[in-house]
Amino acid sequence: QVQLVESGGGLVQAGGSLRLSCAASGRTFSSYGMGWFRQAPGKEREFVAAISWRGVIRNYADSVKGRFTISRDNAKNTVSLQMNSLKPEDTAVYYCAAGPSTTGPTIRTMVRSWGQGTQVTVSS
Repeated sequence: QVQLVESGGGLVQAGGSLRLSCAASGRTFSSYGMGWFRQAPGKEREFVAAISWRGVIRNYADSVKGRFTISRDNAKNTVSLQMNSLKPEDTAVYYCAAGPSTTGPTIRTMVRSWGQGTQVTVSS
């Protein structure tokens, strides 16, 4: 099983940008599809973005399409989420997740490993 550690969260003004990173341990990172989920206070954890093991297939939640970009570097065992044009409603704890190699995890039941989460706060 792969272990995941997120970094890069913080406080940003609306319209700003942040880049989240997730470092994975283990030799099998490249065999996993990867994804990001988020959970706002009082809400369920929701899908944000996913990427296949080769990085060819990428999926995004409608709420972030055109603003967020997921990428991965299999040589460095990392996956990133570039977040632009941030909105207050993007405020949440963001979780890195490992899942099926072909698509990455797009629903919670597909997730095999979770990171501990990193807080993103967007002020208006």
